[in-house]
Amino acid sequence: MSHAAVADMSRRLFLDRMTTGMGGVAIASLLAREAAADAASVAGGPPPKAKQVLQIFCPGAASHIDLWDEKPALEKFDGTPLPGSETEVTFQGKNGNLMKPPWPFMSAGRSGKRISSMLPQMATHVDDIAFLHSMVSRTNTHGPGCIFMNSCFTREGFPSAGAWVSYALGTLNDSLPTYVAIQDVRGEPPNGKANWGNGFLPAKYQGVTMAMQQPLRNLSRPGSISVEEDRETRRFLAEMNRRHAADRAGNEELRARIAAYELAARMQTAAPEVGDLAGETEQTRKLYGTDDRNPLKAAYARNCLLARRMLERGVRYVSLYCASRASAVDGLLNWDAHKTLKSDYDRHLPIFDQPTAGLLTDLKQRGMLDDVLVMWCTEFGRMPTCQEGTTGRDHNPDAFTAWMMGAGVKGGVSHGATDELGRRSVENVVTVYDFYATVLHLLGIDHEKLTHYHNGAARRLTDVHGHVVHDVLA
Repeated sequence: MSHAAVADMSRRLFLDRMTTGMGGVAIASLLAREAAADAASVAGGPPPKAKQVLQIFCPGAASHIDLWDEKPALEKFDGTPLPGSETEVTFQGKNGNLMKPPWPFMSAGRSGKRISSMLPQMATHVDDIAFLHSMVSRTNTHGPGCIFMNSCFTREGFPSAGAWVSYALGTLNDSLPTYVAIQDVRGEPPNGKANWGNGFLPAKYQGVTMAMQQPLRNLSRPGSISVEEDRETRRFLAEMNRRHAADRAGNEELRARIAAYELAARMQTAAPEVGDLAGETEQTRKLYGTDDRNPLKAAYARNCLLARRMLERGVRYVSLYCASRASAVDGLLNWDAHKTLKSDYDRHLPIFDQPTAGLLTDLKQRGMLDDVLVMWCTEFGRMPTCQEGTTGRDHNPDAFTAWMMGAGVKGGVSHGATDELGRRSVENVVTVYDFYATVLHLLGIDHEKLTHYHNGAARRLTDVHGHVVHDVLA
């Protein structure tokens, strides 16, 4: 008899002899978590620097040359044609002349890093941030671009990075989801749930959506049911679910559904507490801006505070979205500023700046950046020209900025560069595969060895590409 068969028989025998199913499920969960951690280390990864991930995502393609990547040549040649590209046609049509940023850049921190003067609070963190100024994408369309930035594939059906990390490392808190996606009050990002989907990984690794504006329903025990009756009912259901699953070995969807219901039961006490901001001090609320007069800023600030509370309680991977999918008016609900970049970003930047900076400050003050890797993402960049007949910018997959800070990251550095106008990444070009190879490396995982067999291939997050960007590692 094979070792696997003996192990499987022993596991069944163990569960059969349990007086209740709940204890067996709990122990199995703990063993699975340890096994996942062992698998990550056996995969040949380095000693982990980070244990958790906070991903801050600005959908709509936030402009690198207006926020993070200063290009003095745009000031000098403002209003003139982009050399050699006078007739270039990009995503939404013909481009006009070069257009300088609507606001000046400023020097920040000891490093003197130059960023937009519209980000005064974020400026206080530049010495802790590693900027990746030479990112490139494989698409110039928002939906595929967002899921590419989240999964390294432009097509739906592949696991998100958060799902891969959950699969590799397991949970740190049995009463909260391993992976949470916090949607903006304005709605889902382009391509919606595909951004935090499990793809072909077991369903239990998909992200769970939670947000301050979306309280979880049906968490309270009805008054007509006693505590003892509730407890005994759960125990009975656990036993029935165990028997049902045992008769259907290999049905991952069923096991994931059972696990989801069991997690939901545990979340009846954990979820209301994590979403209760009443215990936060006035100083903390002011730091984030949760009571700001701008309702969109206040809503995003509350989600930022929720993200910290999630991480504080052991959620492994948190994706925090600032803005949503496109609307009938470009740039109204997200960073897709095709026609009126200045007025669009005059609206978006104040919503983003203080709450995000407050979150970073709070994480640092609490010592959480020793374990938490923070990364800021968008799906691609924007053109250095205006679109013909507008004061907005078109899509640019050939150049954009992302950044990291926190556990294992070298702060105060800028890696890679775009050309003098910000049109193309030209120095130390970083692909999305490289980006996530680096993220996994910081988590102690070799990106080439974290695989899942699917449809005849050993699939991985970084496909068949990717190199760790060592220059941003502490």
